[in-house]
Amino acid sequence: GRGTPPAHVYFAPPHRGGGGPGEGAVTGAAVAILIGDLALAWADDLVHEAGLAPAALARFAPVWARMRTEVLGGQLLDVNGEAGGDESVEAALRINRYKTAAYTIERPLHLGAALAGADEALVAALRTYGTDVGIAFQLRDDLLGVFGDPAVTGKPSGDDLREGKRTVLIAEALRRAEPPAAALIRDGLGTDLDDSAVDRLRALLTELGAVDDVERRITELTDAGLAAVAASSATPAAKELLHAMALAATRRAA
Repeated sequence: GRGTPPAHVYFAPPHRGGGGPGEGAVTGAAVAILIGDLALAWADDLVHEAGLAPAALARFAPVWARMRTEVLGGQLLDVNGEAGGDESVEAALRINRYKTAAYTIERPLHLGAALAGADEALVAALRTYGTDVGIAFQLRDDLLGVFGDPAVTGKPSGDDLREGKRTVLIAEALRRAEPPAAALIRDGLGTDLDDSAVDRLRALLTELGAVDDVERRITELTDAGLAAVAASSATPAAKELLHAMALAATRRAA
């Protein structure tokens, strides 16, 4: 969760004499990968031990398989992006689609609909909602990662800039920036920025209009997702819950 170190950091042993300074990081990464493998295996075990009727499991299984592939593919795209790959807005949105939206909202709703035997039209509406709201949720998280209050976000202010995350916010800023400003952004990303440097980059992202662009995307995506649900055959109670969830996932919280 937020405010706690990720697995690869938590399990990295302190550096002691005899090994190189990167030895702990390598060990931590190896342990984190194995924990991820174990968690994935356990998730499959839970599915098969859930007591689902054969017909329900047959509807559930292909959606489950696609969700696993999507989230791993999205993570791979993210790793490539942070390594200096595609800097386009389209690439950042593709990562959001597969790394976040698919497994956070879209496919979980699809899984529930499959278990309930929902028709194709309702599944399509729920998937549209899940994709749009899921991407909007990630866009909000990206803004909070740069501008959020550490007391709320649970991580240092501007930490996404220090980590070098290639978000839609950054991609949009680079798309708009003249070469000197673009170089300033690229040179700062992924470095140990002090507070004044973080403030300078924040001001630049705002001046370039990238922040307003991301806010616009959040609003448009949330509205589109809600419209898909409103026009669907979902029950009134379900529509109310999905509406509340969309607002909770995409609201400002700095």
